[in-house]
Amino acid sequence: MKILLRSLVTALATFAFVAPISKSAAQAAEGAQQQVPLTYPSAAELKKINAQMAPVDLVADVSKLPENERHALAKIIEAAKLMDPLFLRQVWAGNEAMLLDLLGDTSALGKVRLEAFLLNKGPWDRLDHNRPLIPGAPPKPEQANFFTADSKAEVERWVATLKPEQKAAATGFFTTIRKDENGKFVIVPYSVEYQGELAHAAQLLREAAQLTVQPTLKKFLEARAAAFLTNDYYASDVAWMQLDASIEPTIGPYEVYEDEWFNQKAAFESFITLRDDAETAKLQRLSAELQELENNLPIDPKYRNPKLGALAPIRVVNSIYSSGDGNRGVQTAAYNLPNDERIAKEMGTKRVMLRNVQQAKFQKVLIPISKIALSSADSRDVDFDAFFTYILMHELMHGLGPHNITVNGQQTTVRQAFQDTYSAIEEAKADVTGMWALAQLTDKGVLDKKFERTMYVTYLASCFRSIRFGTSEAHGKGTALQLNYLLDKGAVVVKPNGTFAIEPKKIRQAMTDLAHDLLTWEAEGNRAGAQAALDKLGVVRPEVAKVLKKLDRVPVDIKPRFVTAEKILREFNTPRK
Repeated sequence: MKILLRSLVTALATFAFVAPISKSAAQAAEGAQQQVPLTYPSAAELKKINAQMAPVDLVADVSKLPENERHALAKIIEAAKLMDPLFLRQVWAGNEAMLLDLLGDTSALGKVRLEAFLLNKGPWDRLDHNRPLIPGAPPKPEQANFFTADSKAEVERWVATLKPEQKAAATGFFTTIRKDENGKFVIVPYSVEYQGELAHAAQLLREAAQLTVQPTLKKFLEARAAAFLTNDYYASDVAWMQLDASIEPTIGPYEVYEDEWFNQKAAFESFITLRDDAETAKLQRLSAELQELENNLPIDPKYRNPKLGALAPIRVVNSIYSSGDGNRGVQTAAYNLPNDERIAKEMGTKRVMLRNVQQAKFQKVLIPISKIALSSADSRDVDFDAFFTYILMHELMHGLGPHNITVNGQQTTVRQAFQDTYSAIEEAKADVTGMWALAQLTDKGVLDKKFERTMYVTYLASCFRSIRFGTSEAHGKGTALQLNYLLDKGAVVVKPNGTFAIEPKKIRQAMTDLAHDLLTWEAEGNRAGAQAALDKLGVVRPEVAKVLKKLDRVPVDIKPRFVTAEKILREFNTPRK
């Protein structure tokens, strides 16, 4: 049933399967090729584009895992591999047909096109405003392959006619919107839309559950296997929040970045990791500080949450495998899940820090950037502990601030109120309030006083790292907003030689002011205000563009090679179908 993507082994040091190509997918690819006459990059240009990702071996110590746990881990990795074809299909209906064509092209140009496709999980350059890279690629569809519709407005008109229960299903995370033979919209659960791969993944997770003796891991694997078949993810999200095991898997539909119409539909991904107990213990104490941070957020007190959910779990882990939305373009350094607002309200959310991924990014990307973009005085203070803790605070702050809000007398969420504006604003909010929180915790003595010296310059270097992701991407656009705001306030200044520096006397207040604005827009559901700020500030200004040009030879991000995952699969002779 499945076709092995042999090239994934060499191109991405990972594995994936492709489902049989449907007639509609093949027609979509053929139609796009006829309709979009574009000029595509040459082999030399593609090599340069592909080289923006620095190869890195991701390793983790599995020697302390008993044989049965390693065997369970192999089964989990096998299930995780199935997230790749699911994600490809979610991004664009023509992806699978195009990938099969690329696999058959053994020319030098065909090989670099295949590498570019695999890096981006599709034929668009995610670092360059989704520029089409491969013949046959249309402009990247904003609705991805979640909606069969002529326009966003058409879907909105239909949703407005639905009863509450139907509306909840139509706008939920885990459904696609299709048209029947009469041209009428129908709601299709993921468990039906993707039933072949999900049934296979469920079976592998159940087999892993039989192998492990760790109770909470067994419970999560069984619950997530059931969710794949029933389309009800609540119980498995609760089990994931309660997970306390040496193996820390995240697998399923989570982030909504690919849905650029509404930020509603969740994309499939996986992060298969091993917990770092020592580093987790160091950071877990920060969970106890969250309520006080919430109580002092720079926002009108009426918008603060007087009672957060349970203390947010923090896990420091080392990644051994990722796939789908978790392994396309720029690599995730940390994540804050689940996105279900019910879980966030009842239990909080879990923050997972991918330590080995962050170390690789720091060495391969951030240090070289700081030597070019920052003043010499500032670049000397760029520090891994500050980088790691800044990313942690970013993830923690996703869980603080407004989530469930009231707009025009109607109960809603920030995500639903902001729609396509949500991701960029929420990422900016997490960045800026994260820096605000770092200052609070340093004042209190919870964090080392050295952060007063290192945190702002490390943040500034990281701004240049994120803005290189492109302003068509949520993190890049949100970072552009921040950097331009700080420039306008004089909190960041441009030196005569073109480098950037922190203005110590202004940076803290400017961060607080921007945090206030972002939080207030979210609390009031002020999408118009947020959109106006993004339109004005979410761009790359000339002084920033000059620095970005100097960074041409610095990798934009890393390209992981999953050597530990390969070792585990070889140990148990996991078949490659």
